[in-house]
Amino acid sequence: MLGLPDDIQACLFDLDGVLTQTAKVHQAAWKRTFDEFLRGRDPAAPEFTAADYNLHVDGKPREDGVRDFLASRGIVLPEGGSADPADAATVSGVATRKNELLLRELEEHGVVVYEGSMRYLRAVKEAGLATAVVTASANGEQVIAAGGFADLIDARVDGVVAKREGLRGKPAPDGFLAGARLLGVPPARAVVFEDALAGVAAGRAGDFGFVVGVDRAGQAEALRERGADVVVADLAELMGERA
Repeated sequence: MLGLPDDIQACLFDLDGVLTQTAKVHQAAWKRTFDEFLRGRDPAAPEFTAADYNLHVDGKPREDGVRDFLASRGIVLPEGGSADPADAATVSGVATRKNELLLRELEEHGVVVYEGSMRYLRAVKEAGLATAVVTASANGEQVIAAGGFADLIDARVDGVVAKREGLRGKPAPDGFLAGARLLGVPPARAVVFEDALAGVAAGRAGDFGFVVGVDRAGQAEALRERGADVVVADLAELMGERA
C-alpha cells in the first residue's frame, strides 16, 4: 500500500516541500534577502534565481545556505555571531534577515500542507510505522503545529536540535541518522523522503534502506542522480493515488 520495501520500519520526512508548501515561502524569503544584499553591493548584480535556490540553499541550514550561495558569486563574509542585526554584512546577519522575512510570511499567510502527503502520512501511521520530521529549519516545531499534523509525528530533528547536538547540515546524513536513532530503528530499515538535492544526497550517504525523491521543481533526473530510488511528484503517488 505504501510503495516501500517490506522491511521498512520508519519514515523520515523532510518538512518544507515534502509535507508542507513552505518551501515556496522559504524561496521567496531567500530571494528578497539575497537580492537586497546583492544590489547593495552592486546594482547590476544578477538576481537570485530558482536555480540558485535549488543548487545552493534548499534543504541546508540557514548559515550554510548563505555561505554556499554567496561563494557561488565569489563573495566571502565574516561569520559574525547570533547577536548580529539583520543588516549586518556577516553570515549571521544575512541569515537573521532571511528568518525575519520568513516568519513574517508565515504569520501573514500561515502554513499550507500538501494534501496528498497528509494522506500518505496518515496511511504510514495506520500501518504502524514510526515517523520523524528531519528539517534544517529552526522553525520546525512551529510549522508542524501550524500545519495541524503534530499528532502524526513521533520525533523531530530540526535546526534547533541540530545546533544543540552539533549535527552537520545536509548533504551530510547527520539529521536523518539522528531521527532514526530517536525512533530506535537502524538506517537500513528506514526510508528518507526528500525534495531537496542535498537532502536526497544525505539519505544516500546515510545508507538508508530506501530514498524517495519528491519532485516539486522539475528536477526528477537530478534527484535520481543524487541517489533517489524512486521519484514522485507527490507522496500520494506511492499509494497509486493522484496528489
